[in-house]
Amino acid sequence: MRSHLRSLILPLALAGVLGAAGAAHAQSFAFGWNPRTGDMWVDTQLSDINRYGTRYREPFIDEIVRYHGAPRDLVSDLLLRRHWAPGDVYFACALAQVVGRPCRVIADEWERDHGMGWGELAKRYGIKPGSPEFHRLKRGFVPSYDRWGRPIALDEQLRADFPGRGKGAKGHAGKPGHGPAGAKPGKGQGKPQGAGNGGHGNDGGHGKPPGKGHGKGKGKG
Repeated sequence: MRSHLRSLILPLALAGVLGAAGAAHAQSFAFGWNPRTGDMWVDTQLSDINRYGTRYREPFIDEIVRYHGAPRDLVSDLLLRRHWAPGDVYFACALAQVVGRPCRVIADEWERDHGMGWGELAKRYGIKPGSPEFHRLKRGFVPSYDRWGRPIALDEQLRADFPGRGKGAKGHAGKPGHGPAGAKPGKGQGKPQGAGNGGHGNDGGHGKPPGKGHGKGKGKG
């Protein structure tokens, strides 16, 4: 009987500890953490990006600067001085890229109106879940994860866009022939920016942490 009680109590205690740790982590971000994009898959990926961007800050910054056109000083300021969640930084600059606005403009709006959630802010620009523009934004997560060498589980909609990837398929980063850091898709050889040996330490991936890429790049916005 005592053994049975112990088997019930220990998992509950562990869940309480993990829940408290998650709440403390959310509180460390300037706006807590409640993205509300209107798409459960996107919300899940943004939470994972929080873990990646917190642990591997430089490859994360490089991704936003090189592939989302954001100035390095803005991205660093959002993360280090304003204490934004990496997921918020990613979504702000990804949304800005889709709507053709500087990331700084979207960031300023989010700081002012973050209480409404990302989904409502995106609607201001005509980006609604299920729209072609929102789908384009979702597709952009996949090459980001590939460049990081980080596994990504695709939802049904994205599996149709990336045949052969399947549910839970790993990214291609860490394998030769996918382009160097900063290269345009389909050009160049070698490993992409942020590629390590295909994993990311103890935050859900496996193996060694990613490289930091090459060069700085200032971006626009």
